[in-house]
Amino acid sequence: MGVSSMLDLLHIENIAVIEEADITFHPGFNALTGETGAGKSIVIDAMGAVLGQRTSRELIRTGAAKAFVSAVFSAVPELPVLRECGLDAGEGELLLQREIYADGRNACRVNGRPVTVGQLRRLGSSLLNIHGQHDGQQLLDEEQHESYLDSFGRVEGYLATYGDCYAAMEETRRKIRSLQMDEAEKARRMDSLQFQIGELERAELKAGEEETLRQRRDLLRNSEKFMSAVQGALWCLSGGDDGGGAVSALREAAAALAPARNITEELGGLHSRLEDLQSEAYDVSETLRDMADAMEFSPQELDNLESRLDQLYRLKKKYGATVEDMLDYLDQCRKELDRITFASDTVERLEKSLAREREQVMKAAALLSDARKAAAKELERRIQDELRQLDMPRVRFSIVFGEKEPDPTGVDVVRFLMSANVGEELRPISKVASGGELARIMLALKNVLAENEAIGTLVFDEVDTGVSGRAAQRVAEKLAQVSRRKQVLCVTHLPQLAAMADSHFSVEKGERGGRTYTSVTELDRDGRRLELARLTGGADPTPAMLAGAEELLSAADAYRAQL
Repeated sequence: MGVSSMLDLLHIENIAVIEEADITFHPGFNALTGETGAGKSIVIDAMGAVLGQRTSRELIRTGAAKAFVSAVFSAVPELPVLRECGLDAGEGELLLQREIYADGRNACRVNGRPVTVGQLRRLGSSLLNIHGQHDGQQLLDEEQHESYLDSFGRVEGYLATYGDCYAAMEETRRKIRSLQMDEAEKARRMDSLQFQIGELERAELKAGEEETLRQRRDLLRNSEKFMSAVQGALWCLSGGDDGGGAVSALREAAAALAPARNITEELGGLHSRLEDLQSEAYDVSETLRDMADAMEFSPQELDNLESRLDQLYRLKKKYGATVEDMLDYLDQCRKELDRITFASDTVERLEKSLAREREQVMKAAALLSDARKAAAKELERRIQDELRQLDMPRVRFSIVFGEKEPDPTGVDVVRFLMSANVGEELRPISKVASGGELARIMLALKNVLAENEAIGTLVFDEVDTGVSGRAAQRVAEKLAQVSRRKQVLCVTHLPQLAAMADSHFSVEKGERGGRTYTSVTELDRDGRRLELARLTGGADPTPAMLAGAEELLSAADAYRAQL
């Protein structure tokens, strides 16, 4: 029984009505049964949660601060997603864990290492597939048919090549659209750009000039205070015409100490310090004198500065927050004007490129279509075989192709058609299939698609809706066949499916202390007999019902033995 990977253990805490449960799954076909509302689908919801699927805080059991789910997978191969997430399957075993808090937070781990919900979802989709009741409705959506065919046909390479060609063509189209405008709009835009360019060029902007202008203006505005401070300090240092300032006093003090500077080391040091002070004071006084000489207050210069700063202020309100921003905007305007002026030439060149790119798109689309049509013939044959095994020998299944303008998926319109009865024409599945037929077609499709997938575990959540009698037996046999290649987990109401399982779990709901609790129990032979009798006839099985249940189990044992 060679499955690639397998779900061994599912541990659930505080998920809806399940306070705590441990479910040990086995290789082959695992069935879960129970009364309606007992919590079977909650087990599936818990699986979805630990696989990174979208969940709601409403899933947390009432009164609990958080919910927790963990799943142990064995025989896990070296999946590319593990390397991408920096994870290691070790000896082929993976432990997936997810905590869901009432405030909306999530904590996800794989083998104890924290991962994001997105990483958990990508890993989970490589380990297990959940097929629910809504999948049959997806089959009615013809927009999904192409993706089903592509998944079967392994056309990823053709689709990637086509996608690259299509993206290049769309980028050229975008460039052409951005350059195309009517003549009136073109004239208006050119006038606007020329006006803005002219206004900015006449302003003769220079990077950094605003700060220089502000500093000079502030100096002129405070010229009296400036001169008073400079001249006062200069008088203190240099004195009047007869000297008397600090520079002269320091020079005289140094001269007074000079004759005695060699008497003691201390006097020599003081003499040197006085000379240094006199030299520094002289330098400061000369700098102040230069500043005083250079200061020329001109009311006209101040007016010019104020006028220039006001001009920059008005321009900034229109073109940018700084002079540098305005210069960048001027550069953009010049480039846009050039683009519009020479747009016709550019568009002509781009349209030639577009024609070449469309040829490449159509060539890639033709290769993609050929690959899809070849896959469609094989998929038709495989689905027909599956449907015959599912007691639908007269159903005809066909895949037809139409054409559309190129879009991101190609030029093909793919539709699945069927004829339910002999002599009836092929029609869309939504117009023909009953609920039971839809469920079996979906099962056939999923079975065929699963053969191409590395996923080791398939979960079927009540996909037998609308199926009964002989058809139910055929569905059971088909799931048994699938379970020889993949691990199968199936939530079902049908005794035929439950009997066919290798392992059978009962989901039961009860009350304790005014609270609802759900438990999951693996059934032995006697337990299975009772559960099958309940599924067949109700809560109080008769000896005849129990005998019928035993007959179902024995027939299932015989069928599995011959697989």
